[in-house]
Amino acid sequence: MTGPQATPGPLAGLRVLDLATLFAGPLAATLLGDFGADVLKVEHPVRPDPSRGHGPAKDGIGLWWKLLGRNKRTMTLDLSTPGGREVLLRLAAASDVIIENFRPGTLEKWRLGWAELSAVNPRLVLTRVTGFGQFGPYAHRPGFGTLAEAMSGFAAMTGEPDGPPTLPPFGLADSIAALTTAYAVMAALAGRDRTGVGQVVDLAIIEPILTVLGPHPLWYDQLGFVQPRTGNRSTNNAPRNTYRSADGRWLAVSTSAQSVAERVVRLVGRPELIEEPWFTTGSGRAGHGAVLDEAVGSWIARHKADEVVAAFEEAQAAVALVYDVRDVFADPQYAALDTVTEVDDPDLGPLRMQNVLFRLSETPGSIRWAGRAHGADTEAVLAELGLSGAEIDLLRTEGAL
Repeated sequence: MTGPQATPGPLAGLRVLDLATLFAGPLAATLLGDFGADVLKVEHPVRPDPSRGHGPAKDGIGLWWKLLGRNKRTMTLDLSTPGGREVLLRLAAASDVIIENFRPGTLEKWRLGWAELSAVNPRLVLTRVTGFGQFGPYAHRPGFGTLAEAMSGFAAMTGEPDGPPTLPPFGLADSIAALTTAYAVMAALAGRDRTGVGQVVDLAIIEPILTVLGPHPLWYDQLGFVQPRTGNRSTNNAPRNTYRSADGRWLAVSTSAQSVAERVVRLVGRPELIEEPWFTTGSGRAGHGAVLDEAVGSWIARHKADEVVAAFEEAQAAVALVYDVRDVFADPQYAALDTVTEVDDPDLGPLRMQNVLFRLSETPGSIRWAGRAHGADTEAVLAELGLSGAEIDLLRTEGAL
């Protein structure tokens, strides 16, 4: 179980304002909060982050938010009002990072652009996460991760050869952008440590997923090569596919290394394939994927899944059962790592969710609390800024809170 701990995280003392909604920007803020940053989630008073209502709910409480909102204090603020603007400027003056994902020009319309924010805090890092970036012909279009998955080439190369392009059933591009945003924030803060001044981070969701896809632009530039859809096969090595066992379980096999490919074909009783001229390179094996799939697939089909895993492990060849979330919960390796950990929540009791991304030996991260109610910390945050009860009441009357 995770929770409050004696050792502060490595980002303790860092103040992050999360002004973003849905997934890429907010998840980046979550990752910073997991390692000790004081993350303040700022939401509109009557239009909270839509992630609170995404996906299944229990007792009327959105479960996705419990994950995305963990380690964040929450407050409400309408930035378009005069009072809301003034409060944000006061918050910015006492913060290190702002993460926002409004369409370009929105903060400027509210007189909360870089000019105004850097004037109150020259050390601030303003992190702008949008679908298409802050400039260019698409900059003002609404952008979501799905569009990045389509435009990057991911969908075009995913799926069966004779099937349609395939989109993932989860926020892949948003999550990749979130990881990149957290890295960008840390890079900007490292720069600030040297120069003493902050800067603007401009992150377009369409870009990080393109990097994750590997050398495809380079291949096209130099060779005119366009990656086709190949299903579970790879154009770089073989055997590489999913195969069904005698007891109906699916297993994934990978042979990126030549030595592993040789071990696999020996294991399945086809050592003569090693002598084929095409077997000596990954691309050569990929060109004979059907032969290798038949060899590996027919052997796996004659054995139960646990027998396959044991045989591959003994042969030092790479195999894994294809899991769904039930298998993740039951797996002893995930259990040993505490990858899915338990968090006490005042609304729903014990919750199990993904733990922090990695382990640090001296200043580990932790989940201190799950996502809190809309605006739960508004008055406490405003009191920290020195606002009186009367001033807070006036902001409520104005509609700023």
